[in-house]
Parts: sequence; C-alpha cells; structure tokens
Amino acid sequence: MFKAIYCLFMIAICSVYTLSQDINTSRLDSLFNILSEKNKAMGSVAISKNGKIIYRKTIGYSFIQDSIKKLSTDSTKYRVGSITKTFTATMIFQLIDEGNLQLSTTLDRFFPSVANANKVTIRHLLCHQSGIHNFTDDPNYVQWMTQPKTQEELIAIISKHKADFKPGKRTSYSNSNYLLLGFIIEKLTGKSYSENLNDRIISRAGLPDTYVGSKTDPDKNECFSYQHVTSWEQMPETDMSIVGGAGSIVSTPADLVNFIENLFSLKLCSKNSFQQMTSMKKNVGMGLFQVAFFNKKGFGHSGAVDGFVSELGYFPQDSLAVACCYNGVAYPTNEIAIGILNICFNKGYSIPEFRTISVNPEDLDAYTGEYTCKKTPLKIKITRKDSILLGQATGQPSFPLVAKGKDKFACDRFGLKLEFNTEKNEMILFQREKFLFRKSK
Repeated sequence: MFKAIYCLFMIAICSVYTLSQDINTSRLDSLFNILSEKNKAMGSVAISKNGKIIYRKTIGYSFIQDSIKKLSTDSTKYRVGSITKTFTATMIFQLIDEGNLQLSTTLDRFFPSVANANKVTIRHLLCHQSGIHNFTDDPNYVQWMTQPKTQEELIAIISKHKADFKPGKRTSYSNSNYLLLGFIIEKLTGKSYSENLNDRIISRAGLPDTYVGSKTDPDKNECFSYQHVTSWEQMPETDMSIVGGAGSIVSTPADLVNFIENLFSLKLCSKNSFQQMTSMKKNVGMGLFQVAFFNKKGFGHSGAVDGFVSELGYFPQDSLAVACCYNGVAYPTNEIAIGILNICFNKGYSIPEFRTISVNPEDLDAYTGEYTCKKTPLKIKITRKDSILLGQATGQPSFPLVAKGKDKFACDRFGLKLEFNTEKNEMILFQREKFLFRKSK
C-alpha cells in the first residue's frame, strides 16, 4: 500500500494544444530552480525533439556526506528502476524476431517450479497478466534487498508463493514477471543480461552512459539516492542482483530519450514486434504503458528503486521525448511531469510556491504512537524527529510527513495524506482509498 506507484504523465483531458517550436526554457528553469531551492527534488531532465536534445537541466547533489557535497551534472548516472523493463521487453522481442521464442511459449520450458508455469506464457509475463506474486511485496523484502542473490535463490523465492490469480484473468503489476524475462534472455543466449544489453541495445542505439549497475561508484559519476526529512539523508542501496531484468539498469536522461527514439524508429526490433509492444489494453502494453496528455497519445514507463524515481515518455505525433531521473524527491514526480508537459505544449502553468505551515515540535507528540486498521494487516508507527513527524509502515522504511493544516499531514512523494483526531485516538489515511486507523494503547 505504501510502495509508490508512479504513473507517468497519466492525465486524461480532452483539449487541443500544439508543441511550440521554441520551448519556453526559462519557464522550465523556473520550475526546476524552485524544486531545488525548496529541497523538493534532486535530479536531471532531458527533452528531445526530432532526435535532437533541446533542453537539459540538472539540480541537486550526487553525493552528500556530512559537510561534503558533490553537485550533480549532465553526466551524473541514475538507477532508473523499472524503465529497465522496456529494455528487457525489447530484447525479448528481438529473440522472438530471431525465432528463438514465441509469445505463446510457456514458462515451464525454463522455470517449471513457478506457480502455473505450464499456463503462464511470455505474453502474460510481458503485459503483467501472469498472476505470479510480486516478490518485492514480500513483508521481509526490505530485510534482504541489499544482499546479493543468485538466480536460483530468486527463483526459489518466487516459486514459494501461490499464484495471485489464473494467467490472463486480470492485469496486476509484478516485478517477478520481468525478473523471469531477464533470466529467460540469459538462458536462451548463454550470455549474461549485461552482455545482452550491451550487444542488443547499447551498441546499436549508441548509449554511452547506460549499463547494468552494481554497487554505486561515485568515481563513475554514479549518484546515491536520498530522502528529505530535515535534510537529505542517504537511502539504503538495493543490490542489483535482486532486481535484474526488472530494474537493474543505470542511465542518464539523455541516453533514455535516445533509447526510446531508436525504439520508435524501428531500429531495435521488427515492425510487428513494435506493434505488439505498443498495443494497449487498458493502458498496458508489453514493456510500455499509455501516456496521455490532453489530446496527445504517448508511450512510456516509469521506475522507482530506493530513493530513485525515473520517468520516460515519447509522443510520436510531435517526435517529442522526455526523460527525468531523480535521486531525491519530496514532491510528486507526476506533478513535475505535468508542469514539464504544460510548458512544452505551451499551456498556461503556474510554478508552485511550496508554502509551508509551521507546527510547534512539542505539539507533534500528540500524534505519535502505533496505529492499526481492520482493513489491512499493516501497522503504522508515527514518531517525531526534532520538528518533523515520521511515518513507518510494517517492514518498510520511514517517510517524512509535512504539515498541511490543523491535524493534517502528507507525504507528497507517495500521494499519502493523514488526518488525525487526537481525542478519539484515530487517524484517517488517504491513498487511493480511505483507511481508518486507531492508536494502540
């Protein structure tokens, strides 16, 4: 419930706006400057038109330790999380184009121990209709996500779960699907995922700053990720062996727009395969999602790992590609994306002001405690750190809460709102649904 689901540019509004030939870069600068000034984001953006980058901007730091701070630059590299899935899907379709695989191939050919392996097809895996349990939802995931795992260990973790539903019955996002697809690429080729990525995409598309990551190395211009509490604090670092074909790629916004332009120019797979990738069912394709902005139809993917958030979108009608990579966010990245596209498509947009509400630190103590809810097994612990209220759900990292009004707080990054009633010892949580929590005595 508290793991962020980032929906890239998902706005369904019917109107007509055209892309200005000259994007208002000063407006884009104003947006990113205030995000930096107010500690709402650290990261980088690249926008390309007709295959040429027309705007780049980087804010914040790639490394923070005590008094040492290293500013990020255009060459800073980010973990792009689930955007990796678009790369994985592209390589799967290359294997299909080569006759080594079919969309109807079943999973039992590779991993018979996984639930319903004889019924789950490559198609099901690609469009998240397999019913295979999402292994990153395991309650103890955060306890071992920083530790290296072998393919055999990860298959065992996935195989221990029963299916969430029968293959093809519904769509449910699962990182397990693309972890398995990454392993299938390795099994079919006899090469590592990294070698396949280099041979099949990086060398063909010309992506000098894209590769499978390992332990973060600042000397390679790789950045760490952070969350903002009273200051930017470094987040735990997921071991890349854990996420594989679902989320292990490191890249830059410039490389990402280059990649998606190559994909849409049919330089990375056949026309038939590309049409399969972009055929949408309820906004879900194969390695891509529908991106909607007013009357514009686009495609893309987003990603989140540790404190990193990345977004990639392409609008074929305008030959416009937008990529954003953040290593620290304290404001909904979807709101930033809306601002970027409003400016790109020459629509009126007000730069946010980020006004804050001050609360006496001692007054925050009235909200602290452990809260439970009948609708979910998750417990939420509310604590105070200096003048900041922190929330923490069972088995998950803590997150800062910003005062929005009397007894009202929010974590903008996760789209989470909390409203307290101290007299009744109650807390109402809003996150796509409404949940009533009661404080434990």
